[in-house]
Amino acid sequence: MQIVIIGSGNVAYHMAKAFTKNGISPIHIFGRNEKELSRISEELHIPYSTDHLKDADLYIICVSDNSVEEVSKMITKENCLVAHTSGSLPKEVLTGSYRKASFYPLQTFSKSKELDYGKIPFFIETENEEDKKLLFELASQVSSNVMESDHEKRKYIHLTAVFACNFVNHLFSRAKEISDSQEIPFDYFLPLIDETVQKIHEIEPKQAQTGPAVRNDLRILQLHEQLIKDEESLEIYKTMNHSIQKMYEL
Repeated sequence: MQIVIIGSGNVAYHMAKAFTKNGISPIHIFGRNEKELSRISEELHIPYSTDHLKDADLYIICVSDNSVEEVSKMITKENCLVAHTSGSLPKEVLTGSYRKASFYPLQTFSKSKELDYGKIPFFIETENEEDKKLLFELASQVSSNVMESDHEKRKYIHLTAVFACNFVNHLFSRAKEISDSQEIPFDYFLPLIDETVQKIHEIEPKQAQTGPAVRNDLRILQLHEQLIKDEESLEIYKTMNHSIQKMYEL
């Protein structure tokens, strides 16, 4: 099967790398950012282009959600299979006389961070059983965790991922701003962060909650509020504590 990957960002890079590491060689990678495409091509030995989209059996679109529909219009080959990697878009956003699918990897991707692709959940949606079998077989060569999911379920998977990953990482960034302001190395907090994440492998998140809000320690909460000088960070602190207290009916 001839595979073309469309995109030059984090998802495109990791999809290309996941395939090549597992003996699947995309014939082409296509995108707008020649500098990034060149880097991917040099590392993974995949030909690239910014102006010519090769014929293929399968096109995997790895671009931002806002660009998926526009990019899909560039594929003019009929009766090929085209899949996007978005967690929030329906497969019907793809436009063209081809078979449509979703090929969603549930992970946060950064080019500088190595990943264990075998643990990444892949969620597949297709228009027919034959294509479902094809994409299941492809994803199963990369990961041991491949499932079917329609758009309705996938929207909630993506929403959960935003809470569990994007919001949490933003709090890490806010926490680092505080530690930096007091010249406290953020490395001090990495064992705490690691334990927090590891703990929910064994304990339900609600049961694992600790801290002054769940203890209803008003003295500490007020002290912390006095220490926070940035209004936006103070609002986040109050909102998070209120949410914790409400969850535990404190």
